[in-house]
Amino acid sequence: MLDLFRVEPMWASHELGRAYDAVIIGAGVHGLATAYYLGTLGIRRVAVLERAYLGWGNSGRNTAIIRSNYRTAEGIPFYDESVKLYEDLSATLGFNVMFSQQGHLTLAHTDSALNGLRVRAGANRALGVSSEIIGPAEIKRLVPAIDVGSRPRFPIMAALYHRPGGIIRHDAVVWGYAREVSRMGSEIHPHTEVTAIQTGGGAVTGVETNRGRIATPVVVNATSGWCTTVSRMAGVPLPIVSEPLQACVSEPIEPFVSKVIVSANLHVYVNQSARGEIVMGAEIDPYQTYHMGSTLPTLEEIARHTLELFPGLAHVRVLRQWTGICDMTPDYSPIIGDVPQLRGYYLDVGWGTYGFKAGPAAGKNLAASIATGRTPERIRPFRYTRFEEGRLVGEKAAAAVSS
Repeated sequence: MLDLFRVEPMWASHELGRAYDAVIIGAGVHGLATAYYLGTLGIRRVAVLERAYLGWGNSGRNTAIIRSNYRTAEGIPFYDESVKLYEDLSATLGFNVMFSQQGHLTLAHTDSALNGLRVRAGANRALGVSSEIIGPAEIKRLVPAIDVGSRPRFPIMAALYHRPGGIIRHDAVVWGYAREVSRMGSEIHPHTEVTAIQTGGGAVTGVETNRGRIATPVVVNATSGWCTTVSRMAGVPLPIVSEPLQACVSEPIEPFVSKVIVSANLHVYVNQSARGEIVMGAEIDPYQTYHMGSTLPTLEEIARHTLELFPGLAHVRVLRQWTGICDMTPDYSPIIGDVPQLRGYYLDVGWGTYGFKAGPAAGKNLAASIATGRTPERIRPFRYTRFEEGRLVGEKAAAAVSS
């Protein structure tokens, strides 16, 4: 007889072992994706450690916008690989991650913003990514509720239309990866905080946690917000500052907007979830902190700029507001790969506002680097040593909420 009330855990619980082939710090999309792709390469004696619950960090504190319409020759193919992995992720994991490729519009309200979008459109097309400049009439056709008139303080001049872009259910991505990681035989340990990284002879030897010591030759720092704190445990400084990024959602309403809308000048983005909530976000707050409390001035800014685009939302109520911590590098690009001065220590950090959309590609390429000892060409430009080499990957122009 079918037991309708039986609940199967999505991932197994384990006693913390004394030794693993690899330890991954951070059980968000990046840490879990790395563990999953390590498993596909035959490395399954892996422990993923999380000091709170799965997805507690930025994987649960974002708006899960997926896109690849970046600006640099290094960034565009990388994020495009991630989009393609997301497109197949439900089938790959056997779990519906609810990826809605509804299209992504980056608005321009000034001549300089429009010139920037033209540069991005050209770079995208040259590298095989769908992007085109469209005018107000086409924008209005795609998003009837948006105000494209001349009355707003910043009238809409044009937009960069990126058809593959969209939104995804961030919790589902975390759960799907976690389920498969557990099925492969790797272990996930929530409420396990790393307190020290042990080294010797120029290599990683293990980690200390609040539950005991683990011996391992490989440690992956896949944390957000606190990546510099974790890296200092290994004696590896990071050129990263941490700044808060706030967002909010409204009460559910009838279908209102069917595209992801981002304003390059207003530094606001808007989309509608499958449940009918209007999801809104602002630019990063202009100060450095680990505090994840939300603030009224930022909420007012989000509401003001959203209403400039969608005046019809004036009477819709906001239900909740939250904050994530963004790790910002000097060139607004991540740091992925090994650290030459400390064998066995790997980084997957510094994602700024791009982290969730990059999870699959980062995990797959980092896993290949760990398994083979060779850095894939896809992530070589994002190496730790690029700052001292003067080989920055300037991606700030593609960060509409991070300037």
